[in-house]
Amino acid sequence: MEPFSPTCTIDVRRLRVLRELRLQGTVAATAAALNLTPSAISQQISALSREAGVPLLEPHGRGVRLTPQATLLLEHAAVIDAQMERARADLAAFDQGSVGQITIGAFATAITGIVAPALVRLRRERPRLRVAVLESEAPDAFTRLDAGDLDVVITVDYHGGPDRRHGDPARYGRLDLLTDPLLVALGAEHPQAAQAAVDLKDLAAEPWILGALRGPCQEVGLAACTSAGFSPQIEHRANDWAAVFALVAAGCGVALVPRMAVAQGLPAGAVLRPLRGPGRPSRHIYAAIRAGSERYPSLVPVLAALEAAVRSNGQDSGA
Repeated sequence: MEPFSPTCTIDVRRLRVLRELRLQGTVAATAAALNLTPSAISQQISALSREAGVPLLEPHGRGVRLTPQATLLLEHAAVIDAQMERARADLAAFDQGSVGQITIGAFATAITGIVAPALVRLRRERPRLRVAVLESEAPDAFTRLDAGDLDVVITVDYHGGPDRRHGDPARYGRLDLLTDPLLVALGAEHPQAAQAAVDLKDLAAEPWILGALRGPCQEVGLAACTSAGFSPQIEHRANDWAAVFALVAAGCGVALVPRMAVAQGLPAGAVLRPLRGPGRPSRHIYAAIRAGSERYPSLVPVLAALEAAVRSNGQDSGA
């Protein structure tokens, strides 16, 4: 392969395809995430390889993996993306944030408990600022954020997401919003329902209701059970909290549910109990934005409104 030429131009859109390939792991999964064909993904990577003058993929088992050169290129791509976001933010600064459009991606209970109250404030304070809301969960929400389809993602900490302590400053900015404690949902006739608080380990032998595979809801529940010293026997999976409560009320099992989900109400036959003991599990909710976009004039009031919505509801800050 020919060495890199100083007059050669690298298409930054192809860098994003390479980054998504690293995230998804396979060409097929990358194609599905970007709504392209596997052939188109392969062509984009081949073209980028020619532009950069280095191999970007190498055989690995039955598939492929990124070369060390590809990993190095992606480190520079993160810097390029952040700088482009800063350039866009500077150009947008002329509007002073009074007009514009922001799209927020959030999971359902965050829309109810955080986003909707924030929109009430924004309609009053920034009537010309348009905010669209899309129900979206990680990891797909981060793919949309990277692609520019979303400007803000409200999500929970999960395995594979940006590290809570250190984040991923080359790619994302992070605004911690609140810590949402987990409660135990039990059938009203369950023996533990009569107690004021429940030890999670006492439910080790129960059938469990957890979130769908690969979702943050499942990961939060599994992590809590693991910390209590057991692996739950999962009988049912549901991401909709109303469906979880219905299954609990029907006596199908027990579940860990976040306090913020209780706003939807409980059906007859289901009760909630707090967990007993130190280190009670919770989910950490935060807003993620693309690195460099934090100075967008239209984004600043949106983030402020999200923080204000959390404070006005008397919820614990996640900071």
